[in-house]
Amino acid sequence: MRHLIDPLDLTLAETERLLSLAEDILARPEAFSHACDGKILATLFYEPSTRTRLSFESAMMRLGGKTLGFASAENSSAAKGESVADTVRMVSGYADIVAMRHFKEGAPLVAAQYSKIPVINAGDGGHQHPTQTLTDLLTIRRRRGDINGVVIGLCGDLKFGRTVHSLIKSLVRYEEVSFVFISPEELRVPGYIIKEVVEPSGHPFREASTMEEVLPELDVLYMTRVQRERFFNEEDYVRLKDSFILTPEKLSLGKKDLAVMHPLPRVNEIAPQVDNDPRALYFEQARNGVFVRMALILALLGLAPEVWKGAKPC
Repeated sequence: MRHLIDPLDLTLAETERLLSLAEDILARPEAFSHACDGKILATLFYEPSTRTRLSFESAMMRLGGKTLGFASAENSSAAKGESVADTVRMVSGYADIVAMRHFKEGAPLVAAQYSKIPVINAGDGGHQHPTQTLTDLLTIRRRRGDINGVVIGLCGDLKFGRTVHSLIKSLVRYEEVSFVFISPEELRVPGYIIKEVVEPSGHPFREASTMEEVLPELDVLYMTRVQRERFFNEEDYVRLKDSFILTPEKLSLGKKDLAVMHPLPRVNEIAPQVDNDPRALYFEQARNGVFVRMALILALLGLAPEVWKGAKPC
């Protein structure tokens, strides 16, 4: 039995085969519309979510399966003090596969240790978000045809953003990837990500304080929200916030085939006027998440053995 808790639970070859399966599903959805007949996905979401929860539910229903679950800790027995271990033991008797989002880092890993069915980490605290990472990789691959050689700028909250941390960990396994980290001083990439992930990979990286200085060299601009609550004082936030808002004027500095991405939800970091630019991929990116999760559900339920070619069970 396999689980997906960390993006690196998949080898690079498995990741690429999973992305290929997602592209096949995207091209031929009708061929997979009954692949999960009789199967049930449990969505255990201990914190609010729109895209991730709904895309998991959409993925399972598009495969012919059904879903059950809860959308917040308050709507579950966690409100009465039930542990994650006990919840997943119980749900193992109700469903065939689990997608769990939790506000505590490591909670999905605990669930996997007690579960009798596959567990997917749908986001844990500021730690990991592996299915968002797979979605991001698919979006880059569909735009560029290849992930190798990409120059990616990650912009905004790079300190607390779990989507950013997961994506960096996966991208370092590709060849000739270059990173540009664009953020205020208060929200720089954590030192451990640089020292334990980026530097050992040998991939070039640099830091920048504005988008304008680096936009012309980027193949991908990955936006995230600069959060007011992360600053020690309001003056610093007001001084810096406009530096990290993508406007049509700033976007005009980018390449014609630049991919503008965002894990969403957006607040004000991308001006609405950017939405109609063909380089704005964030709503397509959200749609891609359905097909990635369809592929992952099939793989973890043993219905897509080609993904695990030559692999040993975890």
